[in-house]
Amino acid sequence: MPSAFDGVRVLDLTTMLSGPWATMILGDQGADVVKIEEPGKGDHVRSLGNQSGGMSSMFLNINRNKRSITLDLKAKQGIAVLTDLARGADVLVQNFRPGVVDRLGIGAEQLRAINPKLIYVSLSGFGHKGPWTHKRVYDPVVQALSGLTTVQAGSDDARPRLIRTVLPDKLTAVTAAQAIAAALYARTRTGVGQHIHLSMLDGVLAFLWASDMGAQTYPDRPVSNQAAASFIDLIYQTRDGYMTVSVMSNAEWKGLCDAFGRPEWLTDPRFSTPSARDQHVNERLEMTQEVLLTRTTAEWLEVLERHDVPCAPALTRNQVMEHPQVAANESIIVYEHPAAGRLRQARPAALFDGTPSAVRRGAPVLGEHTEEILREAGYTAARISELREAGVLGAPAAAQRQAG
Repeated sequence: MPSAFDGVRVLDLTTMLSGPWATMILGDQGADVVKIEEPGKGDHVRSLGNQSGGMSSMFLNINRNKRSITLDLKAKQGIAVLTDLARGADVLVQNFRPGVVDRLGIGAEQLRAINPKLIYVSLSGFGHKGPWTHKRVYDPVVQALSGLTTVQAGSDDARPRLIRTVLPDKLTAVTAAQAIAAALYARTRTGVGQHIHLSMLDGVLAFLWASDMGAQTYPDRPVSNQAAASFIDLIYQTRDGYMTVSVMSNAEWKGLCDAFGRPEWLTDPRFSTPSARDQHVNERLEMTQEVLLTRTTAEWLEVLERHDVPCAPALTRNQVMEHPQVAANESIIVYEHPAAGRLRQARPAALFDGTPSAVRRGAPVLGEHTEEILREAGYTAARISELREAGVLGAPAAAQRQAG
């Protein structure tokens, strides 16, 4: 059964996390993703730690369902090869610093002139114009500039804090994959592609706005320093571990009070309405914590679930692997990689009943598919040999494995 993007060719010139994960999402959904890498070096993520068979876990986890070709884009012949590949591509994704691709001769205008159907995606940290355009950027920099670290701190007066995962990178990846899907759909009506600009900064601001920028919604109203809703988060200690309990509606509040055996909380004016409970959030959460310390996590889960109160254990990453809901969802897959060996990964999250996603191949060895891809583009064996000898393609993948 074909996947959603069967027949779609994606040229992936990106490195690090956001671009490669965006193109992997498309690859999981059936696209033929061709990862174009620097000869002898490849994506920096290949060199990270936690390796098996010369493959880093990060690279394996964001580059499956791709083929790799090595190509020297500093050489005119390398640019010519990329241009040939772009003629037959549907999508090209790049995250060079703004201006670099134009200087190389592979910018959106240049490649879309030879292939008007091409959807050209430019990923950046801060955007393609403005005073910060050319600054170097990593995830913590965007977290700080976007206000995300202040949101994580809980208030404008508290010490800003990073989220302990690379949220801007990951969010940019998901946003990019959605934008590419939208552009492909639009092309079915217009017959032409387009240039998509997406910055990590814009992705995070759009992500934050609904729930975290409420005070900034009305431009004519002055905004004071944002106060914390509560200085207590919703992870509570129990007699033997940690769990979360979250109540929003009156029915859930009643369920919590009944489960705790605290009927007097129902008549307490501080907690009689959702707005009152928000106003007195610290007192409410402190009282909740005191009660939860009296039993184990398993005991509270049984009692709270009986009263239809939203709750869950706070699991470690190893415990997540064994949770029955994760098992029931078949969220984790295990398969054999030809270089790295047995792998465990999260499966593609969305389940399609008509165009199912699939893991067709693991992440590629550097340059593994160079000759295969060039033959598909019409290059002869003699021409491929010439490009090899000129250093445009780098060493064959087999030779690299032997050298490693």
